[in-house]
Amino acid sequence: DTAGQERFRTITQAYYRGAMGILLLYDVTNAKSLQNVRNWVRNIEGNAPQTVNKVLVGNKSDMAAQRQVLAAEGQKLADEFGMRFFETSARNNQNVSETFLCLANDVVERLLASGGADRCLPASPTRPPPANIPPATSA
Repeated sequence: DTAGQERFRTITQAYYRGAMGILLLYDVTNAKSLQNVRNWVRNIEGNAPQTVNKVLVGNKSDMAAQRQVLAAEGQKLADEFGMRFFETSARNNQNVSETFLCLANDVVERLLASGGADRCLPASPTRPPPANIPPATSA
């Protein structure tokens, strides 16, 4: 979590390479934060595996009086990039667990469908494969 801060942009590129799933968050009370998502998606496309699962999250949905971004705008952007979309409120614990579980389930389903072939790190004697994911087979 770099909170989108520019000073962390170079180190985040290293994290993209091993990413299995990415949450892209914006603040529904700050329209500029939604605009910044496009930059983050470009970084992801240039640095992360093509198969990485992504979810767009509009946070602070409990702050209706300060809202600058409608849910429909977030959904439209998510649709444009082929991402799932959630609005959450950490304060009210609204959709927080659901968002993480959705991303985790999507990653597991992708790995199971590929037979684990697009796994970033192969299993080793000191690091067995995650539970419920079959080991990758070599061709």
